[in-house]
Amino acid sequence: MTVIESTSARTDICVSAPRAHPRPDGQDSYTISEVVAFTGLTAHTLRWYERIGLMSNVDRSHTGQRRFTNRDLDWLAFVGKLRLTGMPVADMVRYAELVREGEHTFEARQELLERTRRDVRSRIAELQDTLAVLDHKIEFYAGAHRASERV
Repeated sequence: MTVIESTSARTDICVSAPRAHPRPDGQDSYTISEVVAFTGLTAHTLRWYERIGLMSNVDRSHTGQRRFTNRDLDWLAFVGKLRLTGMPVADMVRYAELVREGEHTFEARQELLERTRRDVRSRIAELQDTLAVLDHKIEFYAGAHRASERV
């Protein structure tokens, strides 16, 4: 079973986001090495995600090899975005648990994402302030360099 958010009308996952690696048309079964190539994650990380509950039970072949689906790849793309926000792994796992619990957890999921958005916006503001300081220093040194050339 894959962790995918859905309602009766739609599936809520990052399916419209551009993919780093195009997937073969019509294919919906991937080995762990193919997923490593698509996502840039290591096989160890993929196994760890499954072990901690960040990914639900990945299907297995008759020989026991993991077989990932397009939905798994979409979920991993979403998890990658959550990682970029700086969301703690525990919160990502909690989010995955809420998804598995069903639609009655929509409010809790929304609050978790809103809290993360507030944190991201705060970090963006800090980075903009930092960028302004860097721009000021760069301009200072450029001006000092121009002044020394005139001498």
